Amino acid sequence: MHKPALPSTFDLPARDYVRVVMVETSHSGNIGAVARAMKNMGLGNLWLVNPSSFPDETSYARSSGASDVLDHARVVSTLDEAIEDCVLVMGTSARGRKVPWPVMSPTDAARQVGEYRDQGQVALVFGRESNGLSNDELQRCHVHIHIPSNPDYSSLNVAMAVQVMCYEIRMEYLRGLENSDNNPQLKPITAPGDAGWDVPAATVSELEGFFAHLETTLAEIDFHRRDNPRQLMTRLRRLYQRARPDQMEVNILRGILTAVQKSTSATGRGEGARKQDQTDV
Repeated sequence: MHKPALPSTFDLPARDYVRVVMVETSHSGNIGAVARAMKNMGLGNLWLVNPSSFPDETSYARSSGASDVLDHARVVSTLDEAIEDCVLVMGTSARGRKVPWPVMSPTDAARQVGEYRDQGQVALVFGRESNGLSNDELQRCHVHIHIPSNPDYSSLNVAMAVQVMCYEIRMEYLRGLENSDNNPQLKPITAPGDAGWDVPAATVSELEGFFAHLETTLAEIDFHRRDNPRQLMTRLRRLYQRARPDQMEVNILRGILTAVQKSTSATGRGEGARKQDQTDV
């Protein structure tokens, strides 16, 4: 049997007022996958309406460490029981109902979930693997959520749909935090100078030292001819400046060049010792 998980720290206020409701789930593995998706995004309030099999080892195995979510899952017989104390019910649905219903994207739905933080319980309802929610069940929802998937292959696994919504709820929460523009979870890390990069950016002086070293080494191995330079160094300069290397990366590159110089010196191949065709660059 499974081992109960240690209590988790959930940092989302939504954990207290948002419940994920799964209706008549056929495959217990999907319940475990949903628990994992929820815990990934900081949610933990799972309700199961008349599942085919729960609890069982398959659901716990698929939860991959989110067994605490499963341990506290509520099992009820009907959807009405799962939503009776909620002030907002949102159900996932494909478009195309005969009677139009309020429909939102996951992003807009997550924004509305955030607006209900102090108003009461919110339910996110997900239907059966085979045919989703019935018309009667959808009519119990104030709003339908439509995930704009590929129209030629639109069916999502229920755990994938839950993951999309939980992610959007988390992102809405993070964007709403004070100083969210400086939140390290939202800011990209793409180059030296970004918060979280481990080494300062190379200075102009350091890059110029590298370019001089590179040109000398290329000349020594007869790849670059100073008397007929063409555009080689210009293009290499553009390449490395576009890469925006940091100080350690420049040091590594110069170490490689030094190793090349030592190798050519040891084998007696200096400048002019070997001629090699050079691509016209």
